[in-house]
Amino acid sequence: MKVSVVVCAYSMERYDDVCEAVESVLAQTHEDIEIILIIDGNEELFEQLQSEFGNQGAVTLRCNEENKGLSYSRTRGVELASGSVIAFLDDDAIAEPDWIEELVRGYEESDAIAVGGRMVPEWVVGQPPYLPEEFNWLVGANYERRLEEWTEVRNTLGSNMSFRREVFEETGGFDEQMGLKGDSQVQSEETELAMRMYDTFGRGMLYNPGAVVAHKVFDYRTKPRWLCRRAFWQGYSKRALKQLDVEGPGDAESEFLEHLLFWSVPRRISELIRRPSLADIQQLLMLFLLTACVGFGYVYGIVRYRYRTASNSG
Repeated sequence: MKVSVVVCAYSMERYDDVCEAVESVLAQTHEDIEIILIIDGNEELFEQLQSEFGNQGAVTLRCNEENKGLSYSRTRGVELASGSVIAFLDDDAIAEPDWIEELVRGYEESDAIAVGGRMVPEWVVGQPPYLPEEFNWLVGANYERRLEEWTEVRNTLGSNMSFRREVFEETGGFDEQMGLKGDSQVQSEETELAMRMYDTFGRGMLYNPGAVVAHKVFDYRTKPRWLCRRAFWQGYSKRALKQLDVEGPGDAESEFLEHLLFWSVPRRISELIRRPSLADIQQLLMLFLLTACVGFGYVYGIVRYRYRTASNSG
């Protein structure tokens, strides 16, 4: 089974990280692999990476004429790919050597139409004591307590997901309204794609925790201000999804909120009563703060949409 791995990059500041990401794919135990490396409108970065990997037969490099955004770049990567399975890896992530082997196992041992794996944080400057594990997804890592291995989920995180080629093509690729582009912070492009996949096929993504990718958590991503801003735009992005004509399976966001209120918060309060600690107090407070930021972002999305609707109708 041939697997095409799409990696998208944009900034020269990430040059070393991009190289490490690509090298982690080249070192995979699964042999039938190609890498599609898309540079989003940065000629300098393209030339540097061309000199680094241009002589690697397994690597195909392309550069967009201008900054077109992550969703466009990922879809373009798929168009250039020749594998029967398309996998995605971020430019600041490192795949374990058996990552592709584990993704392929998901297809070979089941009739899965899409397979994703586990994202673990790689703390570049150390793990912040105040970040609750429930919000690991803000820094691109899984919150494992809510995931069961070898079960179908809506989608996994974007740097560790794969699709059968025909599934991706029939679903229609990523929506360019979603996804990071320049200064835009609208996200959830993976969720939107997975929702369309569910609408089309009535199925979600198989979760295999054996397919492991480490996501680098740089210093700035551990700052409370950045985390709050990230949470706000995540909330806004979830509201943006509501405006699209896509249903998808269930309501994962409501289920997560219920989990926080009825399981996570009571558990944390109980542990604090038994064994008080400063770190646990900080995490509980941050849990409430980040939840509020997501909520504010969602409400901002509602207000902004209604304002636009009123302006257009006027």
